[in-house]
Amino acid sequence: AFNRDPDVNGLGNSALLYLFSHIEFIKQQMARDNVQFVRFESIDLHGVSRSKNVPSRFFQEKAIHGIAMPRSYLELTLNPKDNELDYIDATNFNCDIILNPDLSTFRILPWTEQTARVICDSFTVLGTPLMTSPRHIAKKQLSQLQDNGFSLHSAFTYEFCIYGITEVVNSKTISFPAATILNNHDQTFIQELIEGMYYAGANIESFSSSSGPGQMEITFHPAFGLDSADSAFTFRTGLKEVAKKYNYVASFFSESGFYNSGALSHSLWDVNGQKNLFSAGYGVEELSELGINWLSGLLAHTAAISCLMAPTTSCRKSYSKYSKESKETVNAKWAFNDNSCAFNVKCHGGKGTYIENKLSSAAANPYLVLAATIAAGLDGVKRGLRYDDMLEEENHTGDLKHSSIPLKLEDALVALEKDSCIKEALGETFIRYFVAMKHYELETEEMDSERNKCLGYFI
Repeated sequence: AFNRDPDVNGLGNSALLYLFSHIEFIKQQMARDNVQFVRFESIDLHGVSRSKNVPSRFFQEKAIHGIAMPRSYLELTLNPKDNELDYIDATNFNCDIILNPDLSTFRILPWTEQTARVICDSFTVLGTPLMTSPRHIAKKQLSQLQDNGFSLHSAFTYEFCIYGITEVVNSKTISFPAATILNNHDQTFIQELIEGMYYAGANIESFSSSSGPGQMEITFHPAFGLDSADSAFTFRTGLKEVAKKYNYVASFFSESGFYNSGALSHSLWDVNGQKNLFSAGYGVEELSELGINWLSGLLAHTAAISCLMAPTTSCRKSYSKYSKESKETVNAKWAFNDNSCAFNVKCHGGKGTYIENKLSSAAANPYLVLAATIAAGLDGVKRGLRYDDMLEEENHTGDLKHSSIPLKLEDALVALEKDSCIKEALGETFIRYFVAMKHYELETEEMDSERNKCLGYFI
């Protein structure tokens, strides 16, 4: 059976030995902890978990050969109508894809009985990576960083709302638990959440109440590479499952005037992770030359990446707080230690210097946020961009200016299609699909009476 599988057959002896020893180690762990089911988990374009569960007796087979899933589970709209989608033929929307587990992400879930999970990468049945896979796109950008001698140190900060469960989930009937600055409205829930996340692979550094009723904020401990996005993905699913145990509903969706941010704090390091390349010196409120180039790249591509950072109409409303200069666009500002800016540069002593990308909403897909941030920043480094020069060179052709954020999702999608750098970095196939999917959502946006469908999906 192994000889018939092209993926396994293509592995060298050392790789095969590592694969089987890793599987054997996991099987021993499963036996010791009486794990009966394993969740093979992937992420769709909206950032929501899509998974298949298998009994533990089939784990080895699925770990080697992968597990089949309809492609439409990952490449989806909220209400797909096959005859209205012009990209189905191009992407084989109705065929199967294979989920291949990343065994390093295997974790036993503390909040679910006798269940473990493993994060998977998506492949076609012929073994090629799925070009619309957010995790694949993020890994590709991290590989680009490595090829240029860099690594990324990053962490997400998420805001989310905790609701009391009601019969109908909408803005009129949702009830918020009484939140206090001490987070003692339900200490048992919070403690199980934080401890459980640690064992599931999401290392939460701090948590607190946020500005709205029932709104909380958590910050992950920074990590190198893909771990920050994997942690965010783990948290997005686990939070909802732990909340349900306590008769709460947890949501990252921005609704009824409550905006949930999903900021990405990040810094560029050398490839060995030994030196922060954004730092101009200890305790100095200043960006290095490389940091200036990176920030300039973020500003140069703000319009295009904004639709990946804020992918729904409701989460884009927060952009208007950055400026009152225009009805169509606002300017993305940056500053040192100013939380009102789109890009907040922080120089906090021991942590060194890092940039907080506050364009991102909690509704955004964390892998796409990571990938878009790298693509824009790395372009600034490669071209040696400086924001001062960018202002001087501003053309007057009527195109969007550098650092402009379109307030309408439609305009942001146009900017994404016109940005050849981001399109090349993330892949034309993905960009074409993402834009088509978002246009379809805008054209078929539910009426107020149908909002429960959309809100229910994101919850």
